[in-house]
Amino acid sequence: MTARQWSDYINPVVKSIPPSGIRRFFDLAAEMKGVISLGVGEPDFVTPWHIREACIYSLHQGHTAYTSNHGLPELREEIAKYLARKGVQYHPGREILVTVGVSEALDLALRAIICPGDEVIIPTPCYVSYMPGTLMAGGVPVTVATSMDEGFRLTAEKLEAAITPKTKALLLCFPNNPTGAVMDREELLKIAQVVEQHDLLVISDEIYDQLTYTGEHTCFASLPGMRDRTILLNGFSKAYAMTGWRLGYAAAHGDFIAAMTKIHQYTMLCAPITAQMSAIEALRYGETAMRKMVEQYNRRRRLVLHGFKEIGLPCFEPGGAFYAFPYIGDTGLTAEEFAEQLLKEERVAVIPGDVFGPGGEQCIRCSYASSVEDLTTAIKRMGRFLKKIGKH
Repeated sequence: MTARQWSDYINPVVKSIPPSGIRRFFDLAAEMKGVISLGVGEPDFVTPWHIREACIYSLHQGHTAYTSNHGLPELREEIAKYLARKGVQYHPGREILVTVGVSEALDLALRAIICPGDEVIIPTPCYVSYMPGTLMAGGVPVTVATSMDEGFRLTAEKLEAAITPKTKALLLCFPNNPTGAVMDREELLKIAQVVEQHDLLVISDEIYDQLTYTGEHTCFASLPGMRDRTILLNGFSKAYAMTGWRLGYAAAHGDFIAAMTKIHQYTMLCAPITAQMSAIEALRYGETAMRKMVEQYNRRRRLVLHGFKEIGLPCFEPGGAFYAFPYIGDTGLTAEEFAEQLLKEERVAVIPGDVFGPGGEQCIRCSYASSVEDLTTAIKRMGRFLKKIGKH
């Protein structure tokens, strides 16, 4: 018998999935000195002190054990109160699951509802986990490209055109990563009508719901008829600067949460108790600190938009999250070439837009979750780079 290569033992689906394009540029930048990174979507703020103090106090009190698979009852009650303020009611005991980051919540949602061959419609550009996550759950990702001309918003017409008899769900993320796009209530109502007409489910990733600058965020599950069709995902990493705490949650009809909890209890068991104790503090008393951070993001958003305009880099106005998605198509370089040359020549790390799927090929993602000083210097370096390549 011929000996097999070790790679022959690996699941073909996993083998077919490329490594994260974000991490590739993060690793490249880490090997170089003097780099200003606009690459990774992580707040540059430290978690507010009172939240860290809640963690320390919980350790002093000896809270080091497992929690319920669903998460601490007190935390689920606070999450339910928070979502009620967003216009949608959930039972904290049956309809909320605390997870290890929103990434786990997404994985659980996909694995709980997707059968082999089911199609999931994913508006792109999108977060890099959506398509691989769908594939690993046995589903088929169906991308619907949005464009800068339409503000990177999904239209009801585009959604309708992508639906087939195999379509099971729609995966939404607004405010959007990587574009910063937002959708208002009227636009989402049109999407909801199509969803109901075709009997679809919706996974709505609303991790950036607090980071909106041009209007009120609309919780998709709060729309008429959408509560029980929607698996709502959210967490603490962005609004409360708690990325490393790895804490998220899902809220949905009890049948969906029960299915997700089955997977969760056999894989993660429960989220870390110290992170859960701290999240209770964040939801009860974190509004003031969070609002101050959002004000700073908005200031930086305006700085970046003005700076890109000054150096001749077209960029639509992002209404949420902390990303700008400027157009680099006029440079004659691909997004990957632009990002690689910018990093090597000017020590500025950005992410090529094509790693986020169709619609991002001629753009780059720039996170403005960095200091004003770093952003100002990065824009100067980018302007110098554009002059070098003769595009300004």
